[in-house]
Amino acid sequence: MNGALIAMSGGVDSSVAALLSVEQGFDCVGAMMKLFSNDEIGASGDKACCSLENAQDARDVAYRLGIPFYVLNYSESFKEFVIDRFIRAYQNGETPNPCIDCNRFLKFECLSRRAKELGKDYIVTGHYARIEPTACGDRFLLKKGLDSSKDQSYVLYAMTQEKLRSTLFPLGGLTKKQVREIAIEHGFVNANKKDSQDICFVQDNDYAAFIRQRTGQECPKGRFIDVNGNDLGENRGIIHYTVGQRRGLGISYAEPLYVCSINAGSNSVIVGTQAYLYAKTLIARDINLIPVDRLDKSIRIRARVRYKQPEQAATVWQIGADALRVEFDEPQRAMTKGQAVVLYDGDTVVGGGTISEVITSPYDYN
Repeated sequence: MNGALIAMSGGVDSSVAALLSVEQGFDCVGAMMKLFSNDEIGASGDKACCSLENAQDARDVAYRLGIPFYVLNYSESFKEFVIDRFIRAYQNGETPNPCIDCNRFLKFECLSRRAKELGKDYIVTGHYARIEPTACGDRFLLKKGLDSSKDQSYVLYAMTQEKLRSTLFPLGGLTKKQVREIAIEHGFVNANKKDSQDICFVQDNDYAAFIRQRTGQECPKGRFIDVNGNDLGENRGIIHYTVGQRRGLGISYAEPLYVCSINAGSNSVIVGTQAYLYAKTLIARDINLIPVDRLDKSIRIRARVRYKQPEQAATVWQIGADALRVEFDEPQRAMTKGQAVVLYDGDTVVGGGTISEVITSPYDYN
């Protein structure tokens, strides 16, 4: 009998994933990752992530399913690979995606190691995505979840062949409605629990306050510079801004201004009219390709530069061992360093990487 370690968060998705794994005959163990304490991040109440309530909900489901349940402390790894990377990105003028880092370094690295230690063949999560072998069986493919409104393939693009081979996504062929119906049918305490929102470790979506609290330092103020090099006044510090931002700039100008880029070296925020938010070309690094090891020629794909963005037509080239150049057919708004670009061929994830450079010029956006 194959064994599976189920990543259980206390939410309905991972609970139903555990149920389906048990029904499929796997020898299952449930595990909740303790990533931080709520006091540590200034959170309060039982609704916060990693709370006692979430652990109890997961334990209740595991008890109903008759499987062991453990809480695993990964707070040090979470600090190193998620929180510290998050802070460094903002300090470097980038906008990070910590959910991708959490999947990459915690769920599919730390948890995979623990599964091997427990003698389990697979880890199981409640992600809405699918893993399928190629026709010849030599590789595994990552595909979108069939419920397009819940598809999470964007945050999973960094999965390697090793991780794809040892991971199961039981919800990939289900809709969210079906998942809730299954949970209700089995009397799960969390059947109607709301989905988690925003970044789990940042309270009230206030990234700057979180960074100040964690580092114990104030971000030094800098200057607003327009795209022509003119000084437009003082900014509050680069961690307060992200590309595409319009509100909260406090600049009096004849036209609406937006954050076009951030220069960490000079501690300046570059602003311009909306036309300067548009670009066709980006460079991505820290890349991962799934169907192939390397792109030997340019290929036509569709791509996303943010989680919920509709896919856009583009051409991609591999320009180095760890670099891609992506050129979109149409200018894209507010492509942002630090975010992920994820490439698709139909419902198959080709791969992706972290945006390291955006090649900009003004475009007519009307």
